[in-house]
Amino acid sequence: MTADPFAPHALHPTAGVAAATTDLSKVYGSGDTQVTALDRVSIAFREGEFTAIMGPSGCGKSTLMHCAAGLDAPSSGSVRIGTTELNTLNDRQLTELRRDRIGFIFQAFNLLPTLTALENITLPLTIAGRKPDQQWLDRVISMVGLSQRLGHRPAQLSGGQQQRVAVARALASRPAIIFGDEPTGNLDSRAGAEVLGFLRDSVHELGQTVVMVTHDPVAAGYADRVVFLSDGRLADEMTYPTPDRVLDRMKAFDGRSRTS
Repeated sequence: MTADPFAPHALHPTAGVAAATTDLSKVYGSGDTQVTALDRVSIAFREGEFTAIMGPSGCGKSTLMHCAAGLDAPSSGSVRIGTTELNTLNDRQLTELRRDRIGFIFQAFNLLPTLTALENITLPLTIAGRKPDQQWLDRVISMVGLSQRLGHRPAQLSGGQQQRVAVARALASRPAIIFGDEPTGNLDSRAGAEVLGFLRDSVHELGQTVVMVTHDPVAAGYADRVVFLSDGRLADEMTYPTPDRVLDRMKAFDGRSRTS
């Protein structure tokens, strides 16, 4: 099978870079127990683009996301959010950058049960002492279809609605980039499709940048491009993905792992 050319900027050639890694490596343990999770990975995530990160189990995709989002420190190499090098920041500055410029969506909804949907959505802004841009907030809430549920607490919402709250929370501060680690992993197929649709709409309609780790070819089909990792290294890339194309590529990786 002929691989797609590596053309990470082909979709948005004039867009800036929301985040990038250069020669990023992450090593756990030492000696006989040493494991290289990432091996000199250099990649750019363009503004206004939806990127899915995929690969076999243990390939380093979640480690890449955690390092790129400033949640984990690399062993070597560098990470940049916009023009800011993360390795130049102290702990307080890094915390502020994650709060103000990065949005997070995970499998676990991470909502506070005593707060309403609206209070959960605006919580990061409240903690930062910032007032929301009401016009932007209204647009986000409308996009994720929560206008009639803002006074409900998480226990009064379905799983899909709770994850929509989490998506809105990530979008509310208008971050430079949103990272999602298997954001539909705890949802049924219908609710997952709704959330993925909202993420895609946030990119195409609101100009957000989204990077999502997933193992699901259907989820990856919502992205503008898919980056494939294997053994901690960039292995391939696909633009304009479809679930069938992604599945074929993943089967090729599985075949390599069985014959290696």
